[in-house]
Amino acid sequence: MASAALFFLHLLFLLSIFQPSLATRRLTELVQNSSPLLQYHNGALLTGDISVNLIWYGNFKPSQKAIITDFITSLSSASLKSQIQPSVATWWKTTDKYYSKTKKPSLRLGKQVSDPDCSLGKSLSDKHLLQLAAKGEPTNAVNIVLTAKDVAVSRFCSGRCGTHGHGSSSIVKGKNNKFAYIWVGNSETQCPGQCAWPFHQPIYGPQGAPLIAPNNDVGVDGMVINLATLLAGTATNPFGNGYYQGDAGAPLEAASSCSGLYGKGAYPGYAGDLLLETTTGASFNAHGTNGRKYLLPALFDPSTSKCSTLV
Repeated sequence: MASAALFFLHLLFLLSIFQPSLATRRLTELVQNSSPLLQYHNGALLTGDISVNLIWYGNFKPSQKAIITDFITSLSSASLKSQIQPSVATWWKTTDKYYSKTKKPSLRLGKQVSDPDCSLGKSLSDKHLLQLAAKGEPTNAVNIVLTAKDVAVSRFCSGRCGTHGHGSSSIVKGKNNKFAYIWVGNSETQCPGQCAWPFHQPIYGPQGAPLIAPNNDVGVDGMVINLATLLAGTATNPFGNGYYQGDAGAPLEAASSCSGLYGKGAYPGYAGDLLLETTTGASFNAHGTNGRKYLLPALFDPSTSKCSTLV
């Protein structure tokens, strides 16, 4: 009990130093024993037809890009019937429960922009991330910046594995149009023990054996977890005044409020009871398109006020 209390206090300290409004995820985020109630702050949610645009910064293999694009494609409700259950589309439909009066978002894979030569260098600031995100669609979009394993980003590993926010694209008829954006980094070589758990041994905290990644890529499978977390936060709190709990500068959102939960029975250092791929022994909890398998975080279900896992 004493060690658990010390672990809890250590995690609270880490959470207290996270930067404002980043909606970040780390290995050390606390498994929630009691689910917080997310409050609505009267702001806009993502609604209608939303293009998800990918900005690849640095060198990504075609196989790595396919893991991410298949995940985005798997989110569509149109693919719900074609996916084996439990599915990525079923996981995403939990976010529908946040939309009682507004039109639910319909996500589709949009354009892709590649910058393999790292035109802004290999050490990026938040300003650079926003500049890259602007290469996506200017409206009705989520523009996702994905940085390669050898690209350093401000506070990457030391306080965050990714972030989400918004930028202004243009002013039309006096209205300032906004786009939402996400950044996620590949932590394969920089900090897999922080940002690719549970597919890598944690750097501290309870020590359990790492799980086998479902797509055989520790870095990119870890990116999917972080991307899923941030995408759920973006849909339900795109501009900082949607659904969240706690301080607006460091909010707990639809997925980050359920950190560390992937299956039933999860506790700090243990992701929960998951499905296993018979041939590889890989752990997962969601089926996607093209035979893909993914590990996705629990989502806070506003209809039950509890964190909901797929398995």
